[in-house]
Amino acid sequence: MELLQGQIRDYAWGSRTAIAALQGRPVPSDGPEAELWLGAHPGAPATVDRDGRPVSLTELLVAEPGHWLGERLVGRFGTRLPFLLKVLAAEAPLSLQAHPDAEQARAGHAADMGRVNYVDPYHKPELLVALSEFDALCGFRDPAESAAAIAAFGVPALEPVVAALRTGPTGLREAVRALLSWPDAERAGLVAAVSAAAAGSASPDAALVRTLAAGYPADPGVVVALLLHHVRLAPGEAIWMPAGNLHAYLRGTGVEIMAASDNVLRGGLTPKRVDVDELVRVLRFEVLADPVVRPEPVAPGVLTWPVPVEDFALHRVEVAAGSPGVRLTLPGPRVVLCRSGKLTVDDGVGVVTLAAGQAAVGTAAGGPLALGGDGEAFVATCGLR
Repeated sequence: MELLQGQIRDYAWGSRTAIAALQGRPVPSDGPEAELWLGAHPGAPATVDRDGRPVSLTELLVAEPGHWLGERLVGRFGTRLPFLLKVLAAEAPLSLQAHPDAEQARAGHAADMGRVNYVDPYHKPELLVALSEFDALCGFRDPAESAAAIAAFGVPALEPVVAALRTGPTGLREAVRALLSWPDAERAGLVAAVSAAAAGSASPDAALVRTLAAGYPADPGVVVALLLHHVRLAPGEAIWMPAGNLHAYLRGTGVEIMAASDNVLRGGLTPKRVDVDELVRVLRFEVLADPVVRPEPVAPGVLTWPVPVEDFALHRVEVAAGSPGVRLTLPGPRVVLCRSGKLTVDDGVGVVTLAAGQAAVGTAAGGPLALGGDGEAFVATCGLR
């Protein structure tokens, strides 16, 4: 193992406290810090030290794919790390968005070569584990519930949307397209009407509308949000977002692991481009029964959140002072993030000591991981078994 230096993305919705506090830096930070990237994605690759010089993990993987990734991963994913580990810290809502499946990503990238919607040919399923209380919108809820919620605002212009939703899941497509295609000149009026109705209500839906409309007063995504599950995760709970599920993270801090892609199709709550036709094409217009994933113990002090992909797996490890530590047999390469305390991590090739907010990376050549000390860590690996 060796120390890994991640990159911080300063998106406007980021927190000025969460990542800085995790890393033991002064709070508040100089500006918003939205995500800490710990991987080899070319958009913001992490680095390791080589003779006093930071070298990107992407560069090392290309130069020595067999050493870093192993023949099995190279055969399956090529000369790239198939997962990206992040710390995500949202102080304000992210955009409503969805991600394509693998086939859609390949075809989309081949068609527009990264010029419009598909910056790479890979899918982007993702799992987010809450570190704090975490609010999110994720996946379509029962259309009957959405119809009742929107009807309760009593906005005549939305009656066709309510009628479509009352036909069941088949009406979801019509409702989403109608809202996202709302005439530009009428958008501010629509959101104002819904917000005015929400002002006198204490319902969770009304509270959501007030929160979103404050930041996006002319965005029909405020109403689209009412079609989705609104969940509040406790620390340790997770949400799993497979391809085609519309979602938005609203507020909180979490550890996120995903397939290493940056393909995003936006659906509102953003000043950025919304391609309605392409978004509607990739969305899965079906009810997501339960978006929350709860941890499963796999060994003393070790939890995981099972997901049905080969790109990644995530484990949380807790080591108590004075204990013999924890030994994990997981496929390499591996990225380890220390969330709290102080830990030693040994893969048989190298030993590192991590404080809170620090990370390490090990190659496929490493053996089982031995974690000692006193603290908590998240371990990211590929999902191949």
